[in-house]
Amino acid sequence: MDLHILSTVIAQAASPDLYGQKAGRAIALGVGAGGGAAGAGAGIGMLFGKVIESVTRQPEMKDEIASIQWLGFALTEAVVFYGLLGSILAYVLV
Repeated sequence: MDLHILSTVIAQAASPDLYGQKAGRAIALGVGAGGGAAGAGAGIGMLFGKVIESVTRQPEMKDEIASIQWLGFALTEAVVFYGLLGSILAYVLV
């Protein structure tokens, strides 16, 4: 009984068509969404750090810096959606 189960598991693991395609999809989804989120997180952290430095150096430019800050935040956050979209496409097409 145990030998039959073991041989079935080994046969399924050796078949790239059965599990390889599902694994490729999962890896594509994880790398795409995770990479996009990590890149955006680093970019947003850097953006707000530089905004704090800029306002500290020139407090009179606070309003102009804030408007540029939100534009940069929105563009950086779009990277997450591009990564998510790309990973979903890779998941569907792989």
